[in-house]
Amino acid sequence: MRTRLAVVTSAAVALVALGVLAAAYVVIRYEIRNQLDLQLKQQSGTLAQQARTSGTGVLYAECAWLAAPACAQVVPADPAAPGQRGLVLPVTGATRRVAAGTLGAHYSDIVRDGRSLRMLTTPLGHGRALQVAVRSDTVEKGVEQAGLLLGAVGGAGVLLAAGLGYAASRTALRPVSRLTATAERIAATRDPAHRITLPPDEERPQDSRDEITRLATSFNTMLAELEDAVAAQRRLVADASHELRTPLTALRTNAELLARAERLTPAQRDRAAGALGRQLREVTGLVNDLIELARDEEPRQLVERVRLDLLTESCVAAARGHWPATPFTLRTGDVADVTVPGVPARLARLLANLLDNAAKFSPPGAAVEVRLDRRPDVVELTVRDHGPGISDEDRPHVFDRFYRSRQARALPGSGLGLAMARQIARAHGAELTAERPPSGPGALFRLRFPAPG
Repeated sequence: MRTRLAVVTSAAVALVALGVLAAAYVVIRYEIRNQLDLQLKQQSGTLAQQARTSGTGVLYAECAWLAAPACAQVVPADPAAPGQRGLVLPVTGATRRVAAGTLGAHYSDIVRDGRSLRMLTTPLGHGRALQVAVRSDTVEKGVEQAGLLLGAVGGAGVLLAAGLGYAASRTALRPVSRLTATAERIAATRDPAHRITLPPDEERPQDSRDEITRLATSFNTMLAELEDAVAAQRRLVADASHELRTPLTALRTNAELLARAERLTPAQRDRAAGALGRQLREVTGLVNDLIELARDEEPRQLVERVRLDLLTESCVAAARGHWPATPFTLRTGDVADVTVPGVPARLARLLANLLDNAAKFSPPGAAVEVRLDRRPDVVELTVRDHGPGISDEDRPHVFDRFYRSRQARALPGSGLGLAMARQIARAHGAELTAERPPSGPGALFRLRFPAPG
C-alpha cells in the first residue's frame, strides 16, 4: 500500500510539474517569437517609409548575415519587371499576390545560406511588396536552451516528487504500520493488552486528527473493549469455578457417604440424602444462572408486546407463594394496557429476581413495596424492601457477578440474581439502578422502560 500510495502521489505531482513546465515552455517560445515579430514589424515600417520617399523602384538593404540587423528588398507584382536580378530573399507566388494587393501581410520562416530567417512580407503600394528578414537562429537557439533547462528542471522535479511522495506515504501510513504491527503482535501472543502507540503530536482532540489517526485511536478503543471483555470472561470463569468448588466438594462428600450407606443409621442416610438433594438443586440453579448470563440478547423470534401491569401482578402473586412470611404490596397506578416489547419469560425472571432479593433482606413481617407508574417519557417499576439497605461501599458492585455484601454472605444465593436482572433489563432497552430510599431503612431498585410511542 505504501508503494502504491507513493507511486500515485509521485505521479500526480510529476504530472502537475511537467504540465506547468510544458506550459512555461510554450509561453516562453511564444513570447520570444512574438518579440522577433514585433522587431520585424518595426523595421518593416521604417524601411517601407524609406522606400516610399526614396524614389527608387527597388530597395536593397545590407545583407551581411553576421552583422546586418535585417535584410530587405522590394518585389514588384510583375515577374517580368526589370531590376530583379539582385533579389536575395526568396520570392514566391504569395509574395507577388501581396505586391498585387490580393493577399495581406504574412510572416514566414525561411533558410538562406544555411541560416534560419524570419521574414515579413507586407504590401508597399503601387504594385510592390516589401520583404524584411532577420536572423532567427539565435532566437531558436534560445528557445531550445530554455526547453533543455525546463526539461532538466522537470526531471529534477520528478525525482523530487518521487522522494516527497515516498516520504509522504511513510508519514501518512505510519499509524497503519503501527496498527498492522499491533494486530500481528496480538495474533501471535493472543494478548489484547497491546496498543498502537500514538506520538505526542497526535494526542489531540478528536476533531483535529486525520482519518488514519482516528482509525488508530478507534482501534485502541476496540482493543480496550476487547481486553475488558476477555478480563470479564476470565473473571466469570474464575468466579464460577470458585462458587462451584464448594457445592461440588459437598456433593462428592455426601455421595461417598451414601456409597457406604450400610454403615449409616437410617437418620444419617436421610440427612445425607436430603443434603445431597439440596446441593444438587443449588448446583443446578447456579449452572442455569450462568447459562442465562451467557446470553447477550433476546431471540427476536420470541419478542412480543408484554403488558407490564399483568406481568407484575403475576410475579408478585408468585413471590407471595415463595415467601409466605413476607407481605407484598402492589400499586399499579395508571399503567393499565401499557405494553413494552420483550420476552415474557425473561422479564418475569427479572422481576422474580428483584422480588426474591427484596424478600431475602426484609426482616420478618416487613412489607416489600412494589409500585408501577407512568412518567412522561418512561414506565417505572420500583421494588423497595425495609432491610439493612445497601452501603455506599457495596452500591457500585451490587450488580457485579458473584458479588455478595457482608450482610448477604450468611444468606442463601450465588450472587448472580441482580447481575442477571441488569443484563435482562439492558437486553430490553431498560435501565435498572439501586438507590437509597427517600426515607427509612432498606434498598430501592428502580427499573425504567422507555415509554411506548
